[in-house]
Amino acid sequence: MKFRDYLGTIIKARHLPVFFLIPLIVISLYQFLSFSKESSNLKNQVSSFDLITKELKNKLNTSQKELSSLKNQDQYKRNEELQISIQKIETTYKKAVSSYEKLLDLKTQSKNTAKFDSLFTEGLIYLSQRNYASGEATLDNLNSLIDDEKAKIATTFTIPETVKANNAPPNSGYSRQSVNSDIGTYLVDIIAADLNTARVIVDTASDSDCSNNCPVLSLGDYVSRNGAFAGVNGSYFCPAEYPSCAGKTNSYDTLLMNKNKVYFNSENNKYSSIPLIYFSGRSAGVRGQSLEWGRDTGVDAVIANQGLLLSGGNIVFGGDGDPKKGSKGSRSFVGNKGSTAYIGVVHNVTVAESAHVLKTLGLENALNLDSGGSTALWFGGYKAGPGRNLPNAVLFVRK
Repeated sequence: MKFRDYLGTIIKARHLPVFFLIPLIVISLYQFLSFSKESSNLKNQVSSFDLITKELKNKLNTSQKELSSLKNQDQYKRNEELQISIQKIETTYKKAVSSYEKLLDLKTQSKNTAKFDSLFTEGLIYLSQRNYASGEATLDNLNSLIDDEKAKIATTFTIPETVKANNAPPNSGYSRQSVNSDIGTYLVDIIAADLNTARVIVDTASDSDCSNNCPVLSLGDYVSRNGAFAGVNGSYFCPAEYPSCAGKTNSYDTLLMNKNKVYFNSENNKYSSIPLIYFSGRSAGVRGQSLEWGRDTGVDAVIANQGLLLSGGNIVFGGDGDPKKGSKGSRSFVGNKGSTAYIGVVHNVTVAESAHVLKTLGLENALNLDSGGSTALWFGGYKAGPGRNLPNAVLFVRK
């Protein structure tokens, strides 16, 4: 409504006195003027907003043009090429590390590795030249040849004719025997200790948890400093010679209690599914998972490792897809039958096959220990090994 029309409406209200009309006219005039001013301000704001929007669109178009220009510049392309190069380096480095560690494992089974060493060197030369395709192909070929060589060694392994066949474990002391199991005949070095006169202990080179550059000792040193009469290598650990172990050399993360009643890696094993074996007085037992075990210091020894071979005389481990456990090699173990404890090495078997051999021997409980280059067994001297230095070991000592 226009102001003159509004004013006319007021004037037509003749029934109102004149002195009432004057204030109304003044108030109406003020309100109209205010509304007109606000309307004008709003139009100005809309206009300003349109200008800002237009300016932003122009800036956006400019930015898009600059980005397109940048992508076409050499620097941008060089960055993309650098990223691709980094990915290739990471991939081939991991493959080179894996090949090197497989080669180290092979060296524990054979001294004739010159051709494999040469092939590995060839692969590294390709990588140094940034010829990633040839380097990767060479390493793939090396891995395949190493697998073939390990299979050949396993196939040609023979049990010495002087070793007697015996499916019963010794009552005490050391025995080297041929065991005819349900899956084949295997060579076993085994040591027995009567828990009425001996104790099982776990000794550690470190006094407490260690995550890197951990101290290690030879099995012979562990035996000597404890006055033990027998010993075997302990849990899986990260050897210093493995490139993948950089930053965690000689460390292990599974649970154990050493001879000083100190529990190692307790915090990170509260919910662990890693099995363990324990020795207490004249008896022994196993737990399928470390989380099932408290922190009892009344026992003599506790050690966890993968995998649990036997429990109550039954085979527990049938394989887990780990190629290292599924390849043939010397497998260390610790176990018991009643009040007799056993340590030893089953030769030329997978971890799953070792369970069958130990069941044939009549063991009730048995736990797999580390193997490969760590394999070591002592009884008046090395019966297997000596292998690499170890962060822990399982020992038999006299009571």
